[in-house]
Amino acid sequence: MLLNAAGLEAEKCWLAIPEHFPFVELDAFVIMPNHIHGIIVITPDGDNVRANVGAKNFSPLPPPPSRHSQSFRSPSKTVGSIVRGFKIGVTKWFRAKTDVYAVWQRNYYDHIVRDEPSLHRIRQYIVDNPMKWAIDHENPGRGE
Repeated sequence: MLLNAAGLEAEKCWLAIPEHFPFVELDAFVIMPNHIHGIIVITPDGDNVRANVGAKNFSPLPPPPSRHSQSFRSPSKTVGSIVRGFKIGVTKWFRAKTDVYAVWQRNYYDHIVRDEPSLHRIRQYIVDNPMKWAIDHENPGRGE
């Protein structure tokens, strides 16, 4: 996949995610003409150690709220906040450099990777995705 200026900016914003979210490591990713695929690893407290997930590696329950504590959790360490930050960065560039105003679809797809075989399958899907662009129904240049 050869990236144009917009794709290069999206790549730059993607690679900058750990600068804004120090508890994040990036894994495989690919910028496509109309979407992006990427693996985001959320590490415990930004110490760049992969978190254990799954049935045998339970996360501790949060302490019960006290009368004096806030009853909500900051959304800054969620996948949603990471994706939102990335989308904002790319959107700002588009609005400053192009006449494109609506850049992204409203939502995103996420999936929790629970084991190494699944991680390898997803990485391979990401690597193979550019080869499938020629037959993608969203590709305006595909031959029919």
